[in-house]
Amino acid sequence: MTYLLVNLGSILIPLLFSFEKKLQFYKNWRFLFPAIFITGAFFLVWDYLFTEWGVWGFNEMHLLGIYLFGLPIEELMFFICIPYACVFGYEALNYFVKKDLLGKYSVRITIFLIAFLGFQAYLYRGFAYTFATTVLVVLFLILQLFVVKSKRLGRFYFAYLVLLIPFLVVNGILTGTGIEEEVVWYNNSENLSVRILTIPVEDLFYGMLLILMNLSIYEYLKQRATRGNGGEFKAN
Repeated sequence: MTYLLVNLGSILIPLLFSFEKKLQFYKNWRFLFPAIFITGAFFLVWDYLFTEWGVWGFNEMHLLGIYLFGLPIEELMFFICIPYACVFGYEALNYFVKKDLLGKYSVRITIFLIAFLGFQAYLYRGFAYTFATTVLVVLFLILQLFVVKSKRLGRFYFAYLVLLIPFLVVNGILTGTGIEEEVVWYNNSENLSVRILTIPVEDLFYGMLLILMNLSIYEYLKQRATRGNGGEFKAN
């Protein structure tokens, strides 16, 4: 039941504080849940394929044994619980930190990430997890910077840096830190075999893509509803 407990522990506090009278995060559920569904559908297809191909897999001793679409039910819950907690954290940070601290650096950060990860994708194109993660992050950042022309990337990067701490705690447990055997195992022939404790370094960018996709769709729906701007992605 380890995986189930990790999921429930991740969402418990954000869910309880969603009804806090100042933040009132529950009012944004109509934007959040479509974002979770759309992003989750993409990641679950990716997840299913990589599980079938042996890029990663799951340890039965930590699971309930219930499967949907070829994946443990806990894995489906992961793509609900973690995005919920991360978007809640993002909104809480925006509430308490009014200034866009990284806004003026966001273009340079994005261009650096595109160049750096693009080079990594080419260099390590023989490693399935490394290649897929870096390419997808690069493509999504290009979309945000040049097509959507997002004005909120600075806020995203700031939130990501803060959320990276709990994200690493969760991923650490899932990959074996502090527990007997890992919940999720990785085929090291398909990644760089570089670990932060027990966490594959690729998970840093996997998490970035997961959070950014959820936030981008969430903000798009929120802005369209509140500003009536016909879908243009603008800052508040």
